[in-house]
Amino acid sequence: MRYRLTFMGGVVVGYVLGARAGRERYEQLRKSAQQVAQNPAVRNAAQSAGQAGRDVAVKAAAAVSAKVGDKLPPKVLERVRRLTGNGAPVEDDWGTSNT
Repeated sequence: MRYRLTFMGGVVVGYVLGARAGRERYEQLRKSAQQVAQNPAVRNAAQSAGQAGRDVAVKAAAAVSAKVGDKLPPKVLERVRRLTGNGAPVEDDWGTSNT
């Protein structure tokens, strides 16, 4: 399903960028895209996919941390600990927070 959505997104972007139908067609496509994005089912699916991705990332980070141990650089080790819940959620130098 993910590959279909990615493909369809690429088709839409390619059409919009390559279309010679003018501003009216662009506005029509933009309005349709906004309606899809505001659809509660689409928003719920996106949130579910995001949460599933975060869950998988935390499990992968824990597995890597368990195998590699203290061989990681300190900044990476600190980041992994925060992601897995073994550290305090603080602001990082990437401009994001784990809240």
